[in-house]
Amino acid sequence: MDNGNTPVLIIIGGPTASGKTDFAIKLAQLFSTEIISADSRQIYNELTIGTAKPTEAQLKIVKHHFINHCSIFDNFNAGMFEEQALDILKQLFKKYKVVIAAGGTGLYINALCYGLDKLPPADKKLRTQLNIELETKGVDYLYCILKNLDPTGSKTVDNKNPHRIIRAIELIRQTGKTLAEIKTGKKAEREFKIVKIIMNTERNKLYENINNRVDLMIQEGLEKECKNLYEHKHLNALQTVGYSEMFEYFDGKYTLSQAIEKIKQHTRNYAKRQITWFKNDNDFISHLDFIKENFKV
Repeated sequence: MDNGNTPVLIIIGGPTASGKTDFAIKLAQLFSTEIISADSRQIYNELTIGTAKPTEAQLKIVKHHFINHCSIFDNFNAGMFEEQALDILKQLFKKYKVVIAAGGTGLYINALCYGLDKLPPADKKLRTQLNIELETKGVDYLYCILKNLDPTGSKTVDNKNPHRIIRAIELIRQTGKTLAEIKTGKKAEREFKIVKIIMNTERNKLYENINNRVDLMIQEGLEKECKNLYEHKHLNALQTVGYSEMFEYFDGKYTLSQAIEKIKQHTRNYAKRQITWFKNDNDFISHLDFIKENFKV
């Protein structure tokens, strides 16, 4: 893949359990380079089993950035990721012609490739009201509000992440626009070429991978990991699939087996939303097509 003297950032995206980590490591080895993780959960030190982080052995094979990058008690967002990732890329491109970025967080990928839209600050009064509704009526109620406001845009928002749902509702109410209309700002210029690859995994196989991964998480000690984090369950970093269901199990809402099934179901739902997001970006090419175009197979 010759691109002259212009450095290349290869983005590897796709739904959870689609094989991004393994493929990213293979490409990084091939190009003798490093990996930037574009995953909004793997950045946290305290979240390991439930986020399916690369193993210690994998991290030794290729250097990764933004794995165990900060604490669940820190304030970290896509804007900070963009700024810090661009600084790291600037240094990496002094050593490598190609750098790999891999992850399933669409907002992080967009931030890295194009910059973020300038969004209005949070409305404190509205935020307070929505948080009260979250406490009294639950996350499903808030997601119904979002679906009514923006049926299409709501499909791109994790229906079990109250922080994201509340922010989406705020933006729609503040601007009077849909999420798609809000996110059509001018793209930032980048000094590197971007190649986007999506992991194509047949849907039934993907769901099988998800179910097997959750079973493995349980075997590896997800229950204990969540128990150690239970007192911090109110933090935004923990409002996510795998942790929320275990906390509800601890609260007596589910049995352990029910919580496990809920994790599988909600992860499959999350994967569907990821697939929708990546399909809406026509710049992505299949990882199989990328291999055929660039390597003799």
